[in-house]
Amino acid sequence: MDFQIGFVVAGLVVGFVVGLTGVGGGSLMTPILLWFGIPPTTAVGTDLLYAAFTKMGGIFVHHKKKNINWAITGWLSLGSVPAALLTLWILKSIKTDISAINSVIKFSLGWALLFTSVAIIFKQKILVFSQKHAGDKFHTESTTQNMLTIAIGVMLGATVTLTSIGAGALGTVTLFFLYPLLPTPRLVGTEIAHAVPLTLVAGIGHASMGNLDLTLLGQLLMGSLPGIFIGSLLSGKVPDLLLRNAIAIMLFFVGYKLVF
Repeated sequence: MDFQIGFVVAGLVVGFVVGLTGVGGGSLMTPILLWFGIPPTTAVGTDLLYAAFTKMGGIFVHHKKKNINWAITGWLSLGSVPAALLTLWILKSIKTDISAINSVIKFSLGWALLFTSVAIIFKQKILVFSQKHAGDKFHTESTTQNMLTIAIGVMLGATVTLTSIGAGALGTVTLFFLYPLLPTPRLVGTEIAHAVPLTLVAGIGHASMGNLDLTLLGQLLMGSLPGIFIGSLLSGKVPDLLLRNAIAIMLFFVGYKLVF
């Protein structure tokens, strides 16, 4: 693929929005790549590695701020990494019919976008609800809680590998329910720490199947790294709710179009 300024601009815009609102890059980047005419398999494979490289910087910042609960990250990864490998194996098994894989990815992508849009809009309400109904059982990390965390990991592993979406918005919202007493910055930091190994494993798996465009990846990163930096600087200065709701509505319509 030749150099296209459009991909650098797309990276810049998505990076800026992620830095500003923390809304997942995958839920924005994959639909943009489809709009540019990139095949679904390549869009997902490239976006997964794009997310892994982008979020590595996030781990460094959040670890410095002590915003990562490594125990929760470990339990999530215990479910998500094997689920990602299993999903990749299934995709590889049906590799002969590329059009079937593309339609499965498009359909899964649509549903992931619909759920993500709902998760973004009701995130605050879910947080309040989960904190209000947090009983004593949530004060300690119980065995049940650990098993449920692994189960969430399995769900995220399969969803993220198929669609490159879900590590951010869906992951954070499901963790709100399980760990309502954990402060929001720690939830976000923990989810970012979990997203890196997951997107890296899924991305390398897709790359091994030929679902990766290195030139495209380079152009996206060229835009997104300065974009995230600028967005992070302006974070809190722009009405967050307005931006989040606008993004959620846009994602809902894209998801609806892909599914129906």
